[in-house]
Amino acid sequence: MESLYLLIPLSVVLVFVIGLLFWWSLRSGQYDDLEGPAYRLLLDDRDELPAPPPLDGGAAETPAAGARAATAASGSRESSSR
Repeated sequence: MESLYLLIPLSVVLVFVIGLLFWWSLRSGQYDDLEGPAYRLLLDDRDELPAPPPLDGGAAETPAAGARAATAASGSRESSSR
């Protein structure tokens, strides 16, 4: 019975502290949007920055352009050897 004199005030203080922490979390926006961040992970970023221009000032050669140039060069060699 004597332990109740300690446990009841201790539990009241604990409930009060938990209530204050819950009130603080509501006021600071901890529960504003629970689903938005999960959906944002799955969506593509449409606002990506464009690639910076090359430092030499010329047009950067893409791998596809390089392959077309190599095909055109080999095609011109074949036609000249005939």
